[in-house]
Amino acid sequence: MAARTAGARLGERWREILSVHARTLCEIDRVLHPHGLGASDFEVLDILAAEGPEEGSQCRVHNLVGHVHLSQSALSRLIARLEKDGLVVRSMCAEDRRGVYVALTRKGRDLHTEVLPLQRAVLARMLGDDADPHPWGYEGSRS
Repeated sequence: MAARTAGARLGERWREILSVHARTLCEIDRVLHPHGLGASDFEVLDILAAEGPEEGSQCRVHNLVGHVHLSQSALSRLIARLEKDGLVVRSMCAEDRRGVYVALTRKGRDLHTEVLPLQRAVLARMLGDDADPHPWGYEGSRS
């Protein structure tokens, strides 16, 4: 059997990472769907909740772009939908008229608190130390 190259091993590892990422996102979407959320919705709520425990803690939308893996326009649409659902509120930045702040509403904070254990349970199951790296049968050979 021919030895695999370092490049082949890297390519294999990269495909494993992508596979775990895709499965984890799908599982998060599945458990959050009954609550009207998807994985990206939750990420925005989670980041905003981390900004501060008190109501009214704000984050600039521009700062969310680096933490949520969506384009600026997709993130803007997501925030608009969360605002329509009463989960967040947007406001203009007084110092920079181009800037927009977003903050959790009480309803958004309550929903985040409710679904946080569900999302964390998926992460523990999919990414925890005892997680099977190939739960659906892909077993790239390791050298």
